[in-house]
Amino acid sequence: MSSRELVVLGTASQVPTRHRNHNGYLLRWDGEGLLFDPGEGTQRQMLHAGVSATDVTRICVTHFHGDHCLGLAGVVQRLNLDRVPHPVDCWFPASGGHFFERLRHASAFHETVELRPRPIAAAGPLEAPGMPFALGAVRLSHPVESFGYRLVEPDGRRMLPERLAALGIAGPDVGRLQRQGVLVLPDGRTVGVAEVSEPRPGQSFAFVMDTRLCEGVAALADGVDMLVIEATFLEADARLAEDHGHLTAAQAARTAAEAGARTLVLTHFSQRYPDLEGHLAEARAHFDGEIVLAADLARVPLPPRR
Repeated sequence: MSSRELVVLGTASQVPTRHRNHNGYLLRWDGEGLLFDPGEGTQRQMLHAGVSATDVTRICVTHFHGDHCLGLAGVVQRLNLDRVPHPVDCWFPASGGHFFERLRHASAFHETVELRPRPIAAAGPLEAPGMPFALGAVRLSHPVESFGYRLVEPDGRRMLPERLAALGIAGPDVGRLQRQGVLVLPDGRTVGVAEVSEPRPGQSFAFVMDTRLCEGVAALADGVDMLVIEATFLEADARLAEDHGHLTAAQAARTAAEAGARTLVLTHFSQRYPDLEGHLAEARAHFDGEIVLAADLARVPLPPRR
């Protein structure tokens, strides 16, 4: 199993269908698990997908429409029931703080977990202890306040075994060289980390839910390895999309193409469409990279590093 993958828990917009649950997405990122927009039924979908409560380290809510947050109450209580041993950060629009508190304390339960509310008052970097990546929020355009999320891993370096071997560097000395940047060999020579490694670009991910086209959509999508983006409507219903603060499949695909995104994951489909062939056709007309029509319980690996 990939250590970096998107686990899709639900893909319906507004109401669930027989085949699509309310929204829910878990991004596995090495030892982190970011749960985005837990809609109604997310706790049960986690069970079907093989996701445990302890897998969740952060929660990110884009906005407080029910299909993106009603599952928060059950998820919070499950974290406590399972006595998750680590703190869990939870980001959400500050203007919906009263909704967050109602959902968090929707019924009686015994609190065992440190849930750390982190309301977002303005776009920008999001801070929390121990994050191995940069996480930021960008304001979107929807009838209620909504934020998208962008995750960026810092660039690093990839050690080259053949160069290490040629210099006789092995075992703990490799880690020492990585940490310190330089290593003095037994013969007195000094080796810099650049001599035995090459640049390793960091990976990136963006999560764009309910929104019209706006500057924030482009900013979130810019150059990401994986773009998860709503495609509620088709172009024939573009007026509906604009009126209700949503995107069409064509708009989402054009955004991905113009931004240079690598993998496009379309989701949040309106129940008005009995199948998604139209979404795929519209997307392919504008984006020639990898396109995934999100399906409940699917797993989508991040593409290999550039």
